[in-house]
Amino acid sequence: MSDIIRTQKAPAPVGAYPHARRVGDLLFLSGVGPRLPGSNLIPGNLHDESGHLVGYDIEAQCRQVFANVRAVLEASGARWEDLVDVTVFLTDMQRDFASYNRLYAEYFAGVDACRTTLGIHALPTPIAIELKCVAALPSAS
Repeated sequence: MSDIIRTQKAPAPVGAYPHARRVGDLLFLSGVGPRLPGSNLIPGNLHDESGHLVGYDIEAQCRQVFANVRAVLEASGARWEDLVDVTVFLTDMQRDFASYNRLYAEYFAGVDACRTTLGIHALPTPIAIELKCVAALPSAS
């Protein structure tokens, strides 16, 4: 038995998938990026007068992606502390790892989730970070 979770409090998925899916005592979040809920705006992205992306603020994107993960967890009946595994995708590991790692330590203080951080070339939208998370939940009653 599984439950599909969708919420308006997190940005809409960019494809045909739910925000999360509960299977037994595990909650699997789809990839979560830093877009603002209800829009396609990405905090910290800088564009030139032609609309081309010319830079970004990784700290703004980190803070928003963490807020979006929290929104999906809460919509699923989970808490931040329920996270057990976090996979992080960064499009520029060399440039962004130190800032991301500092913010991760701040947001995840007291949360003993396993973590893997991967450097990748691109994500489907012009974002610099995406998280894929798993949470362990109390048994459904």
